[in-house]
Amino acid sequence: MMKYIIYGAYGYTGQLMVEEAIKRGHKPVVAGRDEAKVEEVAARFGLESVSFRLGNPEEVDRSISEFDLVLHAAGPYSVTAPPMVEACLRTKTHYVDITGEIDTFEFIAAKDKEAKQAGIILLPGAGFDVVPTDCLAAFLHKQLPNATHLEMGFQSMSKFSRGTALTMTESLPKGGMIRQDGKIRYVKSGYQTRVKERDGRKISFASIPWGDVSTAFHSTGIPNIILFFGTHPKMIKKMKRSNSIRWFLGLRPVQNHLKRKVRKTVKGPTAEIRETVKSFVWGEVINAKGEKKAAELITLEGYKLTALTSVETVDRLLTGALKPGFYTPSKAFGEDYILQFGNTKRSMI
Repeated sequence: MMKYIIYGAYGYTGQLMVEEAIKRGHKPVVAGRDEAKVEEVAARFGLESVSFRLGNPEEVDRSISEFDLVLHAAGPYSVTAPPMVEACLRTKTHYVDITGEIDTFEFIAAKDKEAKQAGIILLPGAGFDVVPTDCLAAFLHKQLPNATHLEMGFQSMSKFSRGTALTMTESLPKGGMIRQDGKIRYVKSGYQTRVKERDGRKISFASIPWGDVSTAFHSTGIPNIILFFGTHPKMIKKMKRSNSIRWFLGLRPVQNHLKRKVRKTVKGPTAEIRETVKSFVWGEVINAKGEKKAAELITLEGYKLTALTSVETVDRLLTGALKPGFYTPSKAFGEDYILQFGNTKRSMI
């Protein structure tokens, strides 16, 4: 078994990854910037550890050069992905992460040529961000290859982890993002809404800057893409009201206050929630003639799924079956990849 590290191993999702890796018989080296926290996780799971910060390129290179792959679980990726990706390119180390940040996907996609030259694979979004939605996008594109528009949405009764909540806090001043005529465009929060019916009840969805605004384009070439999140109508009203104070939400004191609140109150879903909650994903494509195809997925709770898909990605990459370069999950493993996890069901609607 080739050697790899899990960077950010003491975070909520990082620890789930470590647990899943051990279940598979792996012995990853746990890593992160906080030495005490890294050593605590290493001791608990009986693993080796390494601690380093991402601000010193020489230190990062030295720390990862002996490994075949980095599984990166420390966000926000807008800050942490660039130095880690650059280090992987320099040291010829494969890179996998679980980002859902559009700008991060675009940054990594632009490194495709460099990755090929270095002989490595760059595969961001190996978790719930964005495996199920990316696979659904690829499946729908196969049903309607000349599609010009793609809409997808997801809904879950689970909770956010602290890392996800912090990333969302940082994105508040930016508003929304969509893909229009092949270009990424900034729009207002809650720019568009949809109502879908499931199990006899109506669910409200609002557009959000989800990672598929980037990845679905790279996977399918569809030039117009909008992503939606299922939430309560009252929350959608709050999203729309926030547009008038986005400048305020971006002020450093305000951001610091909001982040302190997140760190104090957000802990992530319990083990019971991870085991019992399901995620609902829908998608629809349309072509220039107005022809439509639509499908849905019922899959696992997001953090449980992320642990499974991220470690499965490591398993597959370390076999050496893929050629070097940048990949989305569906580009690497196909549109049916999501169906192997749990009791995931896909159906046309």
